[in-house]
Amino acid sequence: MAQFQEVSKQSGLHPKPAGLVLQYGTAGFRTNAKLLDHIMFRMGLLATLRSKKTKATIGVMVTASHNPEEDNGVKLVDPMGEMVTPTWEGYATQLANAEQEDLLAALKDIIEKEAINMSQEANVFVGKDTRSSSVSLSEAVLDGVSALGGQSKDYGLVTTPQLHYMVCCQNSQGKYGEATVEGYYKKLCKAFIQLTKNASNCTDDQKHLSVDGANGIGALKVREMESHLKRELHLSLFNDGSTGKLNHQCGADFVKVQQKPPTGMQMNSGERCCSFDGDADRIVYYYTDSEGQFNLLDGDKVATLISTFLKELLTQAGLDLEIAVVQTAYANGSSTHYLEDTMKVIVRCTKTGVKHLHHAAKEFDIGVYFEANGHGTVLFSKAAEEKIQQLAEDSNTNDERKRAALLLQNTVNVINQTVGDAISDMLLIEAILAIKGMTIQQWDSIYKDLPNRQLKVKVSDRRVIDTTDAERRAVSPTGLQEAVDSLVKKYSQARSFVRPSGTEDVVRVYAEAETQESADALAHEVSLAVYRLAGGVGGEPKPLH
Repeated sequence: MAQFQEVSKQSGLHPKPAGLVLQYGTAGFRTNAKLLDHIMFRMGLLATLRSKKTKATIGVMVTASHNPEEDNGVKLVDPMGEMVTPTWEGYATQLANAEQEDLLAALKDIIEKEAINMSQEANVFVGKDTRSSSVSLSEAVLDGVSALGGQSKDYGLVTTPQLHYMVCCQNSQGKYGEATVEGYYKKLCKAFIQLTKNASNCTDDQKHLSVDGANGIGALKVREMESHLKRELHLSLFNDGSTGKLNHQCGADFVKVQQKPPTGMQMNSGERCCSFDGDADRIVYYYTDSEGQFNLLDGDKVATLISTFLKELLTQAGLDLEIAVVQTAYANGSSTHYLEDTMKVIVRCTKTGVKHLHHAAKEFDIGVYFEANGHGTVLFSKAAEEKIQQLAEDSNTNDERKRAALLLQNTVNVINQTVGDAISDMLLIEAILAIKGMTIQQWDSIYKDLPNRQLKVKVSDRRVIDTTDAERRAVSPTGLQEAVDSLVKKYSQARSFVRPSGTEDVVRVYAEAETQESADALAHEVSLAVYRLAGGVGGEPKPLH
């Protein structure tokens, strides 16, 4: 077949280093950019096959998110803007690791297994982040698409969530919105402006937000969007990529892990600040108080703010819709107690990883999910969206119900439901704070986080640890869970769990308790138990103090 001759010819220009093995994980492929040329070409091939199989447009995003600048990576986007299915993650790994001479056989194997009609047309959308390596790597993806006769559209520089959004718009025949960056800004900003009309007399100070763009793509896109905001939000942009290095001492991941403000940000006491990560799919907020103390509002605080707002609107609108917050075991215990006991919101716990959260959120009329790292969004079922729309358009609705329904309708439109999106989440948070007339300090004081500590223990094989109950309990090795349980009993308001890392031979330990001393002591004692019972390597874990 002429198609395969073209693949052979082109793949020679994107050769695979012999013996290199990479795994398609939660974040797609991610490694040093120099090792990725063949992977990109092959993901162009795979996206073309996936498009033929689904008879829909598929996305390919070239980014390594919050990794250092010298790394790069690639993720595939399925037809409704969601992550690619596990079976196709397997095909990605298979295709990526086939030695040069076995590439055609690996390709034909996928075509056969999936019974793909090769005469079906294919469409692939490609986007990239601001890394210097992204230019040639996205070219390699486009080469892969054309080698199998697919059509491609190169969106150039976009955030990861923007590419997910474009794919969803394209495959919903424009029902979700217009598949252009301009269309994205218009839809989100129009909804934001409608929402903020419900905020009573906001001062310019209250409309001000400092944004750390991680020296990445998010900074560029916020700049582009500003004119659409019509001065309803005043943004001061730092780490905009003009001088600093991508993700270096800045960005959401740095701020969350280091628990301190990014370099290059001028912060005044009490001012709202937020940080995006490198590809703008995570956001965290923070401020310094009058004593100069740094205060972080992570994904748990974001989920609490959003779900509280939605729950209040549903009550005002008289809509009987089931709303739930989906968390992982890493969510702070205080947030779980506040949601369940005070807000009477359903809380569902799942395994770590966005795809597990996204999947669980789909089971409710409205599902709010955020990982503690600031990655998350809100999903509305079709039925929920229809009920909200009917109420908003019903001329017999009384004023209070109507106002609540219109607020809900604009909230739906400001949210990017395909994936966590820092820009969309920022607009939603800003609108909620404006409508409620809340300061960041008031938002922060909804509940107080329990002090916590995370540690890693090196083991010879992480697979000896097996967990259940959304990773909150260990079923093997024998005796480990009993050890954790008895250690937890020693401390007040304590909780601890252990889980194998998804990426390296370490076991991750999480502990929380009433005081930081207790949390630190518990984390240390649990890591000793892991070291002794699960085959620790190197020296015994040392106490933190």
